[in-house]
Amino acid sequence: MSTHGAAHRRIAVVANHAVAATSTARHAVQSQSCSSTDKKVCIVLGAGAGIGINVGKRFAKAGMVVVLARRSDNEGLEKAVAEIKAGGGEAHGFLVDAIKPGVIEDLVKNVETNIGPIHVAVYNLGAQIGGRSLEATTLKTFEQGWRLGNEGLFRFAKELAPHMTGRGTGTVLCTSATSAMRGNAGQHSHAASIGGRRLLLQSLNHELGPKGLHFCHIIVDTIVDAPDTFGKLVGKDNFEKIRAEKGDSILKPQHVAETYYHVHMQHRSAWTFELDVRPYDGKPWWN
Repeated sequence: MSTHGAAHRRIAVVANHAVAATSTARHAVQSQSCSSTDKKVCIVLGAGAGIGINVGKRFAKAGMVVVLARRSDNEGLEKAVAEIKAGGGEAHGFLVDAIKPGVIEDLVKNVETNIGPIHVAVYNLGAQIGGRSLEATTLKTFEQGWRLGNEGLFRFAKELAPHMTGRGTGTVLCTSATSAMRGNAGQHSHAASIGGRRLLLQSLNHELGPKGLHFCHIIVDTIVDAPDTFGKLVGKDNFEKIRAEKGDSILKPQHVAETYYHVHMQHRSAWTFELDVRPYDGKPWWN
């Protein structure tokens, strides 16, 4: 295990697809291989089984080294890394608790030092705290939404920016939600955090766009065919029933991943800052 400062004291090695158990949430998991330093890296923070992993797979298909980071589910992380490798790509898995101080910063430092230069960063952490009245929304709940929706993105961008601006290039793609555009009843934490995420990205884009960094706020204006988010919300049986009934009326993450890749590939004379995605028959947020 490499010993390059405090970052590596917090990051445990992942070898042969086995994700090490951690004694604290600040210990991430890392591949021993550091052979990719000459390759461009795509890092996905919030690599769930829906959009996150599928975006990672799409960038791996394009030849980038992929770093997948998520809070839990060792088995799912191992499986995603193994699938990318089986397809001829290179992938590394990390378990991180992103709201813990220093964890995001250590992860970025470690990737830049031991895996390769980050050219694409995907912030896919949800802040799905909704369906609660004002009375039922505690200060702790509201703050947790802010940490996931705003603070994490701020820390991610702050750590990435010196690396990306130093190279004069970089793409930061941020998954967002309908709550970025409107606040509904019971969405106090979610609407505040996701709405703030949108404005933070605007500020980052205004400052760092001229330095070569492409930011894009991607509004997912629908439910996603994802077993570990929507699936957990409605339960396994209901999830399978909804998938069967809705067909293409539920967003397919492998296809939205193409949108993320397309945005990254845009020429800088025609960058997209904001877009929304939904199924063909979905009701848009403004209606």
